[in-house]
Amino acid sequence: MNIMAIVLGVFCIGYGIFTAVMREKLPERFGKLEAMKKKFGDKRGKAIHIVAYTFVPILSGIVFAVCGFLGIGL
Repeated sequence: MNIMAIVLGVFCIGYGIFTAVMREKLPERFGKLEAMKKKFGDKRGKAIHIVAYTFVPILSGIVFAVCGFLGIGL
């Protein structure tokens, strides 16, 4: 069991969930979201932001945590 990998995984999952919740409750606090919407349009900008700041951290966190439980180091 690799504790550091598990901790990093949990942190990444938490960050992804946090950004998802905050984006819905307080979207004006995300400057990068507004910049992406201006550059790519509302729909595409939001999609890019969701992938980059929600899906990627959550998926990375899952991989890190599973690796940590299996004893695989990062």
